[in-house]
Amino acid sequence: MVKFGLFVRLEAKPGKEKDVENFLLAGLPLVLDEPATTAWFGIRLGPSTFGIFDAFPSEAGRQAHLTGKVAAALMAKAPELFAKPPAIEKVDVLASKLPK
Repeated sequence: MVKFGLFVRLEAKPGKEKDVENFLLAGLPLVLDEPATTAWFGIRLGPSTFGIFDAFPSEAGRQAHLTGKVAAALMAKAPELFAKPPAIEKVDVLASKLPK
């Protein structure tokens, strides 16, 4: 069962919306290599607002993700793609339904 999560809000710079979308699509293969990342979603919240939601069974898994390849790529691309730094929030997952 997942108990820990991250919600990351991303605001694209004007004209960079497609680049942010492509960045999120390119992140999926990196996350597939993270055994402690149970669920990962790249999402669009509005025309220029995007997000990432991911879930983990343990705090150690969440920390591994925060120091992994996706997080490093996010921070490396942040000045180019985002109007402001990514807002990374640690969240507690209270309930979930995941495929078996």
